Amino acid sequence: MNFVLIGVAGYVAPKHLKAIKDVGGTLLAALDPHSSVGILDSYFPDCQYFKEFERFDRFCSKNENIDYVSICSPNYLHDSHCRFGLRIGANVICEKPLVLNERNLEGLLEIEERYNKKINCILQLRLNEELIQLKNKIQEGLVIVDHPSLTYYTPRGDWYKYTWKSNLEKSGGLTTNIGVHLFDMLQWLFGPYKEVETSRRRSNSITLEEISGTIYFKEVSVDFVLSIDKNHKPTRLLKIDSYEWSFSTGFNDLHTKSYEEIIKGNGFGIEDVRPSIKLSERLRN
Repeated sequence: MNFVLIGVAGYVAPKHLKAIKDVGGTLLAALDPHSSVGILDSYFPDCQYFKEFERFDRFCSKNENIDYVSICSPNYLHDSHCRFGLRIGANVICEKPLVLNERNLEGLLEIEERYNKKINCILQLRLNEELIQLKNKIQEGLVIVDHPSLTYYTPRGDWYKYTWKSNLEKSGGLTTNIGVHLFDMLQWLFGPYKEVETSRRRSNSITLEEISGTIYFKEVSVDFVLSIDKNHKPTRLLKIDSYEWSFSTGFNDLHTKSYEEIIKGNGFGIEDVRPSIKLSERLRN
């Protein structure tokens, strides 16, 4: 299996490089405008590196052996890069969030059908064994679901203000860039949300820094708080009755599991991410 990767200098790219290597894949080429890509030596030292998209595009367009395009670029570029991957005849593996706005999913569905290829989305929390067991216990009535809570404090320093991640139009802001995986997990556990209310929104001079509220599902409501305030102690916790689950451990191999399932044809598709995109967009607006 042959891969190319967009955004190889990014934070999440090493997880994709490891996953590609773990599944026996070959990385033919990688693209990033930033040249801090020495991580390639640890995984695919023979990979061709491109700094300019135009040269990367030419390489990919001439290569008929590309099976997958992996996307780790900034959020606002995911839509365009997914389209690129489908156009060159490859399947796509895209980091969260697939898009910033739900309306953009329709165009991706159309281009998927046109090229008869698939966009696979990374929803690694659904592959965590402890969460899978929790979901099964909830469905079997073995866990009492009584007003759960989700607390996610992930402090970001001053540097965060000066990156694309603090730009609402580029990242989708706190609810999308940080929250979208969490909202997917909650709807995976409890079904589609019915309504959402916010009780607190706090911003610094540049970006939304904290949001809290309640998400209402068919049979349960979940209190949540998301924060990137650098003064908060890191806390990533889901509470359901006497059950507590921390988001701090158990994630080392989830991208590899994601790739394994994608190669088997079991990847999560566009419709799988729609509910979390919809909810994060609603909270953003």
